[in-house]
Amino acid sequence: MISKNSQPNPFEFSEADTCREYVTPAIQAAGWGDSPFEIAEQRSFTDGRIVLTGRTAKRREGKRADYLLRYRRDLTLAVVEAKPYKAPVGDGLQQAKDYAEILGLKFAYATNGREIIEFDFLTGIEQKIDRYPTPDELWHRQTVGTPLTSAVAVKTMLQSLNHSTGKPPRYYQEIAINRTVSAILSGQKRILLTMATGTGKTPTAFHIVWKLWTSGWNKDADPTRKTRVLFLADRNILVDDPKDKTFAIFGDARWKIENGDAVKGREIYFSTYQAIAEDERRPGLYKEYSPDYFDLIIIDECHRGSSRADSTWREILEWFEPAFQLGLTATPLREESRDTYAYFGQPLYEYSLKQGIEDGFLAPYRVHRVITTFDAAGWRPTRGQLDRYGNEIPDEEYHTKDFERLVSLKARTEAVAQHLTDYLKRTDRFAKTIVFCVDQEHADEMRRALSNLNADLVAQNPNYVCRVTAAEGDIGRGHLSRFQDLETNQSTPTILTSSQMLTTGVDAPTVKNVVLVRVIGSMSEFKQIIGRGTRVREDYNKLFFDILDYTGSATRMFADPDFDGHAAQVMEEAANEAGQVVEPEHVVEFDQQQNEEYPPIEPGQPQGVNDPALDQRRKFYVDGGRVEIAAHLVYELDADGNNLRMVQFSDYTAEKVRVLYRSPEDLANHWKDPATRETLIAQLADRGIDLAQLVEETNQPDADLLDLLCHVAFNAPLLTRRQRAEKLRRDKSDFFEQYGDEARQILSELLDRYTENGTDQLRLPDALRIAPISLHGNAMEIAAKFGGPEQLRMAVTQMQATLYP
Repeated sequence: MISKNSQPNPFEFSEADTCREYVTPAIQAAGWGDSPFEIAEQRSFTDGRIVLTGRTAKRREGKRADYLLRYRRDLTLAVVEAKPYKAPVGDGLQQAKDYAEILGLKFAYATNGREIIEFDFLTGIEQKIDRYPTPDELWHRQTVGTPLTSAVAVKTMLQSLNHSTGKPPRYYQEIAINRTVSAILSGQKRILLTMATGTGKTPTAFHIVWKLWTSGWNKDADPTRKTRVLFLADRNILVDDPKDKTFAIFGDARWKIENGDAVKGREIYFSTYQAIAEDERRPGLYKEYSPDYFDLIIIDECHRGSSRADSTWREILEWFEPAFQLGLTATPLREESRDTYAYFGQPLYEYSLKQGIEDGFLAPYRVHRVITTFDAAGWRPTRGQLDRYGNEIPDEEYHTKDFERLVSLKARTEAVAQHLTDYLKRTDRFAKTIVFCVDQEHADEMRRALSNLNADLVAQNPNYVCRVTAAEGDIGRGHLSRFQDLETNQSTPTILTSSQMLTTGVDAPTVKNVVLVRVIGSMSEFKQIIGRGTRVREDYNKLFFDILDYTGSATRMFADPDFDGHAAQVMEEAANEAGQVVEPEHVVEFDQQQNEEYPPIEPGQPQGVNDPALDQRRKFYVDGGRVEIAAHLVYELDADGNNLRMVQFSDYTAEKVRVLYRSPEDLANHWKDPATRETLIAQLADRGIDLAQLVEETNQPDADLLDLLCHVAFNAPLLTRRQRAEKLRRDKSDFFEQYGDEARQILSELLDRYTENGTDQLRLPDALRIAPISLHGNAMEIAAKFGGPEQLRMAVTQMQATLYP
């Protein structure tokens, strides 16, 4: 049993008292807390999921462990969950096991201060123990029988991470770092980490390199050998950003391979495949380095082709076969990423988009499904119709997948631009927005349309709308840099139009709108695109983002059973030919079977040839036509959290209310008391229900909120606030007669305020500061007319209870 200090009646202790008097001393007695063995008490390891309520967002509480036992600052071994002294010892075990699984730990403990239960994930044994294991005992149990017992391996595993940035790794990054280093020390040559966009693959890679580089893990055979790392990717931005930012602390040890120079003598190399690959002009710069030159190769976005068996880049990885190779990807196993998994094997660790949103590290998003009449019904030319350049358009029916690929419809582009402009005017015209178009030409036409529709802002800020594609070169990269800039809080560019260039590798934490005007070809591409908005920046009020989907791509992806990051809300809007939102004419059912994938235009393909002198044309250009933006619906996950189903907002609210309250009477009993009403409103908000949005959606601005909730949830009669107030005055006149003349007048004026604006007007003491009530004096003077503050509060509370019989 645990030794304990003499205390008066410990069975009356709270959990905090139990921890202070019993649990902490017992853990310290086992040697934890003696440097470097850390005890992290009351440590939050998630930020708490962000829940959307209308246009606002709030956080739920994050997950918090009572104790984390750390062998080193960056190496946690166990979690301890404590309960009050009087509680059964096993009450905290399931929570401890859940936390241990999330944190990747092998030992979980539950205690009430009197007893301890240990669960060992390595053996599967659960047992009561008399004392906590010492740090060295627990470390030995975790590493016994593994290759991590050699002096070099122990030194490497215990090597501290670099904390110079002041931003410690998140729990999942710590897991990925330690598992990767452990796998390398165990001799595993090919390693794959699958981490959702925005969860910090590059910082994770940096800490892996730092541990290996500073510990000299590869010097067993040759103590003079330097650790050499190659960071590979397929785009300059994917290697320049890590080199110049995340890996900057390595100083002159860094080098970027470019311009055909096979520089040696450095330690941390960065390169694109293209810079070292073999092509028609060069034999392959990578062969200037011996196969065993690099100890570790990190392949960022490794799903993008390097691991395909037929890829010209695959030979680079095969040349450096002696090196440990670490693949980084945000793409779970799917058909298009099957080669990646065949090459690297199953992920050593996977952190999904869904988990990132659940933990509150990634921003949730709302999806607006906007449909033009051309997209809804297709478009067909008239017989013999000629395009802008006099070419006859083939008499076929064209659909969304064909627009801007086979046929370019100027009216559709302008209608989408008008709708997006109106949306920004309703929300925030300086919200950072990326518009993904079909090709570079389409991106330019969309830029022009948006620029003309926002001429008032463009006159003041010429770069309010910019195109960023490969064609812009350094100018485009400059626009992108200013778009990303947080230090100077650049407001422009505000809108970027692009095709392929911004789908991956662009860290723009303040993006609030991701706009899809092209069909997304695959789940991996879809995740890369929405990843442009998933980063959370609370200091910039960026807690969620919106996807405006003009092609149906997002809703089609949600139907995919493998999708792991469903939207908080999916809305469908109708709009007319001017791009203005109109009322929905019908409800569109979500077809789970419509999941046809359309391949994206690959880099290097023709980008919208428009020279009339050319005979071969990739698409036809239609300047005329009338376009209406044709169907606002909400999609939610089912009870199991697996599939999206379509519901209207009022139906969604009704279902959640019925889950919380058994009947209208039960709901009314919680509503009539101001204290429980606040809890009720908070419960609804936690489920994404904004009462102001419900009033707007149902078009019932005069309804009492209780009556509106009862009406949508239980089909109860709908009363207005005025009807309730009049009924109170008529049927409960005795309530007012118990007070003096001026007190009755104050209550009557409060009732008038409720009639105008609802129960918020009855909140004390705020209600006393608003005319005409404030004309009766200050708060103390008004309270005196009721016999004192408590009597005033009782009077207002009783009036509300009487208001809701």
